[in-house]
Amino acid sequence: MRLSPAPLEDWLRDYYFTAQIDISSSGVEPYTMAQLRELTGIRPVDIDRLVFDDGYSLGRPELRRVIAQAWGDGDPDKVMTTNGSSEAISLVLSALLSPGDEVVVVQPGYHLLVEYAAGLGCRLRTWRIDPANGWRPSLDELDELVTDRTRAIVVNFPQNPTGATITRDELDRLVAIADGAGAYMLWDAAFASLVYDADPLPPISALYGRGIDFGTFSKAFGLPGLRFGWCIAPPDLLADCVRIRDYTTLHVAPLIELLALGVLEHADAFLAPRLAQARGNRDLVAGWAAAESARVELQLLGGGAATFPKLLGMPSTDAFCDDLFNRLGVLVIPGSCFGVPEHVRLGYGGPTSSLVEGLERFSTALSEWFG
Repeated sequence: MRLSPAPLEDWLRDYYFTAQIDISSSGVEPYTMAQLRELTGIRPVDIDRLVFDDGYSLGRPELRRVIAQAWGDGDPDKVMTTNGSSEAISLVLSALLSPGDEVVVVQPGYHLLVEYAAGLGCRLRTWRIDPANGWRPSLDELDELVTDRTRAIVVNFPQNPTGATITRDELDRLVAIADGAGAYMLWDAAFASLVYDADPLPPISALYGRGIDFGTFSKAFGLPGLRFGWCIAPPDLLADCVRIRDYTTLHVAPLIELLALGVLEHADAFLAPRLAQARGNRDLVAGWAAAESARVELQLLGGGAATFPKLLGMPSTDAFCDDLFNRLGVLVIPGSCFGVPEHVRLGYGGPTSSLVEGLERFSTALSEWFG
């Protein structure tokens, strides 16, 4: 297996831990351990009783039941807990795909969802979402890409980095396209709860026999450091995933699963406040973009906690983002990390005070660059 470099991770590795203000993240403001314990009712004695034994290959049974009931069709046999959704996605792709398989991926998109299949030797067919069309995914274009050789369609709606999503009717058509080709539908639902103009879409695994859902604490839950995720997939595919996992991580740590069970049993207590904060911050970004309309073109879409503005007259934003960080201490992601160099990823899920200050410094940098 040969994987391409991940420019997003390279950029964050260099800048993330020393940024004064981070308005780059696609997630929401992280919770502290004290806040987690307060919201879940987990006590120090509950942690002290934990035995650091080995865990279940597919995950703690009661945790799988909670996930199946809240994000699946109720069947815990379809659930596997993982070390972040990244492990879930890589396990499923590794178990499902073989060299030469045809896989549809979305661009611009998160590198794991795009490049991992290529590293496995698959033939990629790219479903491009177009800024000229308001980043609206075209189901007609997808229909033209999918053939009887398509093994899997890999999607992420609401989408990273644009925030684009689809309607329930479009979801039904997406399923019909996959079903017509006998293809698997891999659905990264990292941002499923971060929607503003409609209800969250139903899980693909409950709608389609070859549908696979991935979930994570890293985005809407505000718990990226826990590295907890899951997938919901046909049991036979999960069995193949376990065979691969037997050579790598084996299982999720018991401490992480203890905390994860508490979080999922009180999921709305974590999700609702961060959604409300992101909604208010989103309005601030809209106002900022309107004030900067001579230099910034922004389309705020229906989901996620990040947007993907274009800096007008700037063919590549790399140097600007580097300067914004080094002189003004503000971290955003250049669009080149997603293959669209004239854009930047701007996150609005974090603390409101940081967003306000970050946008002010962003405007200062724009004034200096554009004169």
